[in-house]
Amino acid sequence: MELDAAGKVSNAVLAEMTGVVWIRSYVSDLEGKIYCEYDAPNPEAVREHARRAGLPVDRIVEVSLEISPAMFR
Repeated sequence: MELDAAGKVSNAVLAEMTGVVWIRSYVSDLEGKIYCEYDAPNPEAVREHARRAGLPVDRIVEVSLEISPAMFR
């Protein structure tokens, strides 16, 4: 699936879902993968989005703490 088409399908599916927000994605040409960041109530909601959009999901990792350089000034 091409990137543009996948993004449009993803947005259309997200418009039908509650509580799942696509934050951003990162493309790794080296690994041939795309890493996506979501705000969602649980991993199952992210998997449901992927299923409806026809997108592959290899692994979901929950983030327990967000840090940034600004926190350490």
